[in-house]
Amino acid sequence: MEVSSAALLIILQISFSFMIITHCVAAGRLTPSNAGGGGSYVEQSCSSTTYPQLCYETLSGYSNEIQNNPRILATKALSVALSSAKSTSMAVRNLSGSRGLSRREAGPMGDCVSVVGDSVFKLQKSVGELGRDISGTDFSMMISDVQTWVSAALTDENTCMNGFDDGGKLESTSTVKTAVRGQVLKVAHLTTNALALVNNFASTTQANQP
Repeated sequence: MEVSSAALLIILQISFSFMIITHCVAAGRLTPSNAGGGGSYVEQSCSSTTYPQLCYETLSGYSNEIQNNPRILATKALSVALSSAKSTSMAVRNLSGSRGLSRREAGPMGDCVSVVGDSVFKLQKSVGELGRDISGTDFSMMISDVQTWVSAALTDENTCMNGFDDGGKLESTSTVKTAVRGQVLKVAHLTTNALALVNNFASTTQANQP
């Protein structure tokens, strides 16, 4: 028996609520005990991103670890985006196998499974590469690779969202369209912020090199 739209909505809400809870626990919240001296640095750095409030909310819990280090800040931003992308990828993959999807929903969902999965892979590579302690020409090559991968991950996320709007195939009231686009949009916002902080780290480091 096919799953109803109402049941699909419940599945989506449970999946994405779990993702949000997991993400919030991982990111932490700014409290007197963990604000540390890096709180103002995180806030100042986030002010230059596209979504500063989201940036601060998701990174302020790492202030003690970040301090005034742009590399750690950029790495944490990428890690937060990666965590969100992984959870969204899992939820989208699970939903894509539901018998309650209409034919018009199944196509974009299948595309999202592929491109969001690819986004996860690129963000994983970026986190690993940014952890390398190198300088000079090697640094320029490394940061260029990271910027390329994060930009490509953002393109993947936008491709998923745009797939639901292609030719107006899905009604604006589609439960699946609304839920999936909303979650992927959150991942895209996190990725956009991460890219901005990576770019800031690159500029700062290259300006200080001899």
